[in-house]
Amino acid sequence: MNMIAGVYLWFSLPDNWLGENGILTRLVEHIYYVSLSLVIACAIALPLGVLLANYRKGAQVAIGLFNIGRALPSLGIVILAIMLIGYETSTVIIALVTMSIPPILTNTYVGIDQVDSSLKQAARSMGMRRGQMFFQLELPLAFPLIFSGFRSALVQLIATATIAAYAGFGGLGRFLIDGLGRNDTPQIIGGALMVSALAIVSEWVCSMIEAFMVRKWRAGKLELSAT
Repeated sequence: MNMIAGVYLWFSLPDNWLGENGILTRLVEHIYYVSLSLVIACAIALPLGVLLANYRKGAQVAIGLFNIGRALPSLGIVILAIMLIGYETSTVIIALVTMSIPPILTNTYVGIDQVDSSLKQAARSMGMRRGQMFFQLELPLAFPLIFSGFRSALVQLIATATIAAYAGFGGLGRFLIDGLGRNDTPQIIGGALMVSALAIVSEWVCSMIEAFMVRKWRAGKLELSAT
């Protein structure tokens, strides 16, 4: 009970929410690290996954190399980046991008590659251009698997972005690191709860987006078949 009361007190104090080191500031920092890393990872993994699925040459080798990032410890990547670049925000972003590319790349490749070749041939016979076939056929069919990789990367990033605090930067991980340094258990638990809550909310938002997009494409497919 004392522990629960301590965590409740930590959340209820206005000073813990406001200011340079407050919860809101650390939450914004955390979302910034996650968002920037995810945008960069998507900019690399999505087009590369589509390219590998269409040309296939060296696809397994490329995906295997990128998947090495999953086996590397996140803190080790940060330390290596610090040694090469120094104490810059980019060191954290590099580590996060390295770890978030594999699920997006793999799912994009598999999703596009698994589109039935007979459907592609039928689309070509109807006179669809390459871009039309991608947006009207391949992307709608592959979207659930691609978005699954995106969701996996997002949740992983939210949890892993706490390593920014190890490198001396901000984010919700500061509550864990600072709490350990001060032996402040309520702060540690409070920080962990904030990370968990952010991951749960992000997962819920992603599920809503996925359901909306699937309904939209199914409706479009029904209208197309009716015509």
